[in-house]
Order: sequence, then structure tokens, then C-alpha cells
Amino acid sequence: MTDTPSEPRFGLSFTTGALLAREGALLAPVYVDVRNWEKVRDRAVEDNLLQARTHRTGVRLVRETVKRLSVLTDREVELMDELTAPERGHLMWVAACRRYGLIGEFAEEVVRERFLLLASTLRYEDFDGFVRSKALWHDELAKIKDSTMQRLRSNVFKMLVEAELLSESGHIIPAVLTDQVAAVLSDRAPSDVRFFPTRSAA
Repeated sequence: MTDTPSEPRFGLSFTTGALLAREGALLAPVYVDVRNWEKVRDRAVEDNLLQARTHRTGVRLVRETVKRLSVLTDREVELMDELTAPERGHLMWVAACRRYGLIGEFAEEVVRERFLLLASTLRYEDFDGFVRSKALWHDELAKIKDSTMQRLRSNVFKMLVEAELLSESGHIIPAVLTDQVAAVLSDRAPSDVRFFPTRSAA
């Protein structure tokens, strides 16, 4: 009997920070200046650009913020300086979805789908059920501890709240994407509008 082939492994290291929109706004202009993510990381840590209370926390925050920003296109990173806070939140949500397949698939297959099916709420149980279904093809999900699962779940929900896509009480908030953000997201195929609770074409 042969084993079922596994899908590529999900990265599960998104327990540092939440959406990191403030951090992204601080580091994006540094990248625009130097065009090198390693230099951005070094400068941010050396100068404590994220104003972390300890060096260790600063290193972790910088590393995670750079990991997410680096999946954006140069044009998207350049835009960060021009965007409003809600627009930056939307772009950093996309960065999290691109960097972490688990978040991206949850956004598309659960959050957006529930919104399109007129389900107005999102609960922890929806995330747990989604992870259980993915664990059939992903050993790394089948093996995670309960404490890790709670941290992953909590952080994804925090990201959704900070991106203004979910209320504190768990109600899905329709995304109102500005033309500028929708345009850069639609430059990709498929469009990254698919990561949002919206009826706009993905």
C-alpha cells in the first residue's frame, strides 16, 4: 500500500506579531531606499526601527515583517508609503496570505466563501475544521500540538480584526478595496482579491 502523496508543507511560523501593518509601513521605505531585504533587516535591527523593547523581540519582529513584505512586488512596497491605514492593512493581509499558504487558503476557502454564502460570522470552529480537513494531506498539521494550534488560530483572527475584515464579535466585515489596491492585486493571476470577503471579481 502506497502512502498518499503530500502537498508542499505549510509554513506555520506566523505566531510573531499579528498583521504587522505598522511595522510594514516603517520598513517599506527602507527597502525603497536600498532595494535589498537583507540590508533592510540589518538596518532595522541595528537602529531598532520597530522600537522593540528588547533586542530579541526586535530581531523576531524585523525578521517576520521582512518575510511578509518580501512577497510583495516592488510596486506594492513602494505604495505602502502612499496608502491610508486601512489600505495598508489590506496589503499586509495579502502579504500574510501569500507568505503563508495556510492563511491564504483559509482566506479564500473559508472567509470569502462564508461571506459569499451569506454566512455573517466566523468562529474558531471554522478555523479548526479547516485545519482538520487540510491535515489529511499535510502531516505537519496532523502533528501540531493543541497549544500551537491555539496560537495559530488566535493570530489569524487577530490579523483579520486588524485588517478590518472581522469584528471583535466575529462578524465578517465586507472588504471595501480602493481602486489603487484592487488594481495591484488584480495584476496577478488569479487575482489576490480572492483573499477578501467581497463580491468583486477575483
